[in-house]
This record gives sequence, structure tokens and C-alpha cells, in this order.
Amino acid sequence: MDISPRKLNAFLLFKLPSAWLCGIRVKTIDSASCVVGVKHRWINQNPFKSIFWAVQGMAAELTTGALVTGYIRNSGKKISMLVANNNATFIKKATGQITFVCADGYLVEDVIKKAIETGEGQTVWMKSIGTNKDGFEVSTFNFEWTVKVKS
Repeated sequence: MDISPRKLNAFLLFKLPSAWLCGIRVKTIDSASCVVGVKHRWINQNPFKSIFWAVQGMAAELTTGALVTGYIRNSGKKISMLVANNNATFIKKATGQITFVCADGYLVEDVIKKAIETGEGQTVWMKSIGTNKDGFEVSTFNFEWTVKVKS
């Protein structure tokens, strides 16, 4: 995968500045997983002094979307991608450093191949789990990505 954390973080700065300003940063990415971190700060907090749910959602979506983007780039084809559906569960207050991990890269590879082979749109559900520095789960996000080869 030719996408690096540095390239993705530069992309955030110029194309998704709200995510960058909130402190969302890609830590690692490979063909299997993506890790994104965000630290609780004044700019990304809610009135309850924890990370606002939308900031958590941006970080979680980035873990999944970066994997989809990587596989699309590796395919060499023009493929559109879009979130069709999502849901989230919040378990614990998100304070301190929160790390979101998506390990569903293997699912994306299969869906991209199928979209290329069939020429039809495909969907895949991907999960991103956010944990605090103590390893406790704070939230889980699920995203349904659609991919389709452009004609």
C-alpha cells in the first residue's frame, strides 16, 4: 500500500481541515489495518468534557476510509467510494488519548476485486473500535462503504 501516515495527515490538513484542527492523526496504515489517534482537547470536546461524538466519528471513519482508498489506488482503476450507512455505540467517556483501529483491510480487498470483476456496485461493512490509553473501549463505529467502478 503506497499510502503513508504522513501523506494522509497532509491530506487532512488541506482537504479535511476540521479533522486536522481537532487533532485527528493517522498513526499507522498497512494492507490489513489503520490506526488513528485523537487527544481530548478544548477544541474537540462536548459540554460533558469528553471528545464530541462527531470527532470520534471522523477519526473512526478515517480508519476505514483510508483502507478503502488504499485498495482503490492499488487497483489502478477509477472507483468511486461513499459511506451509505453507519452506526455507533458509545461505552465510556472519551477523555485523554483515544486510538481508533480498523482491522478490516482483508474485507476491502475482496470487495474491490468483486466490483472490478462484475462491474457492479458492492458494499462492505467495516468496524472501527476506539480505546483509551488504558485499553478500555470507549466507542465502536460501523461504516457501510459502497464502491463502484466508474465507466
